[in-house]
Amino acid sequence: MANINLTHFTLGIEEEYMVIDPVSRELKSHQQRIVTEGQKVIKDKVKAEMHQAVVEVGTDVCRNVDEAYKDVSNLRRTISHIAGDLGFWVGAAGTHPFSHWESQLITDHVRYKEILDVLQDAARSNLIFGLHVHVGMESREMANHIANSTRYFLPHIYALSTNSPFWEGRNTGYKSYRTKVFDKFPRTGIPETFDTIEDYDNFIKLLVKTNCIDNAKKIWWDLRVHPFYNTVEFRICDVPLTVQETVAIAALFQGVCAKIYKLRLQNLNFIQYSRALINENKWRASRYGIDGLLIDFGKEEEINTRVLIYELLDFVDDVVDELGSRHAVNFITKLLEEGTGADRQLKVFQQTNSLVPVVDYIHSQFLAGV
Repeated sequence: MANINLTHFTLGIEEEYMVIDPVSRELKSHQQRIVTEGQKVIKDKVKAEMHQAVVEVGTDVCRNVDEAYKDVSNLRRTISHIAGDLGFWVGAAGTHPFSHWESQLITDHVRYKEILDVLQDAARSNLIFGLHVHVGMESREMANHIANSTRYFLPHIYALSTNSPFWEGRNTGYKSYRTKVFDKFPRTGIPETFDTIEDYDNFIKLLVKTNCIDNAKKIWWDLRVHPFYNTVEFRICDVPLTVQETVAIAALFQGVCAKIYKLRLQNLNFIQYSRALINENKWRASRYGIDGLLIDFGKEEEINTRVLIYELLDFVDDVVDELGSRHAVNFITKLLEEGTGADRQLKVFQQTNSLVPVVDYIHSQFLAGV
């Protein structure tokens, strides 16, 4: 079969960073000064989040992984430099190892006040840091088809991103505790499938009509057809320690989308599994990261997670060259050998028996390799 045009599979990456006091290593409010200064340099690519110790950044629409790498690197360098000038550190991990949410200040903004009013302590305690990857689609109809089919792979890629083993000073026993915190929100987790994009739109309209939500952005699933952009947005991952990991994970999401698209054009599809079954794998990924077993639903048996991820790399192998992402996807094998952010954080903790060096490590990795 002739090569299929995959140029519409653009990338957009959003990351959430923690602002750290270099003395106490606690999370610290920057009173939006990092955002204010950042907007002078990178405009609306930086914005405030609900908690004042969080800074969110987003790339431009990137044609390929190389543009994404350059953009994310520039965002991290810019935020790190501005934070340093203001006397702060920054880091990227799904949770802070020991800061408590009760002591963190909330951003004074009408949107956050509304969320707090409805969700109360579920929102106040949501002191977590994620990675969102947007993959461009040729149409919303195709976006819905690809969202349905890529659900199966969410736990596999999530396992690679696990980077939140600690919460409020405790080793949680999870490789990603971040999702356990976020599970308290409504409309989270693995979504159901929608037969058509009209079904999805009607679902949103019903929620708005019945005052469940006031807009579609309050759908916080692990992936969603974006309400405003022609993208599928993957929201399941912890923010990774390094740029290389972020871009490798983004490349894998892009590759899976392109492969599902290619199959669709050949009148083939990936089998759809229920939310309940995929959730079993999501739980295993959050608990064990890449060190556990995931269920292969086709074989109906447990398989080593690393083996399944290597199978996933084989699955996308015939699209990565055309996407120009082979070098980024190849970094996944290094991750499988050296461990995820959670594995590396835990190693520092085991060596030092203290969470302070873990924060130092998170900070040291922020610009590693950039």
